[in-house]
Amino acid sequence: MKITRIHHIAIICSDYEKSKAFYVDILGFLPLLEVYREERKSYKLDLQVNGSYQIELFSFPNPKERPSYPEAAGLRHIAFEVESVKETVEYLNEHHIEVEPIRIDPYTNKKFTFFADPDGLPIEIYEI
Repeated sequence: MKITRIHHIAIICSDYEKSKAFYVDILGFLPLLEVYREERKSYKLDLQVNGSYQIELFSFPNPKERPSYPEAAGLRHIAFEVESVKETVEYLNEHHIEVEPIRIDPYTNKKFTFFADPDGLPIEIYEI
């Protein structure tokens, strides 16, 4: 088996328009393809992240909530590299996104922090 890279990350949201605005307008991901699947009463939006991979944003009627934050079994969080955590935090704050205090990774000495999407999905930003 020879995996070359992550192809996509799938996210299920509870409010499609709110999450679409968050990922497109605030995080700046590029919409590639948006479809409405009538048989599932569901939207699927493919978003490109900096030309390297995709996020699939799904809406479903009445999705279940995460059982706990953030230590539920399964995907814990998604993380994005940024050139400056401080500048990214300032940008997020300007858009009224609550961000945790900046921390230092004790093993790499790199800055990182967390914020959440509209459904509380933990998102990490990590300084390259």
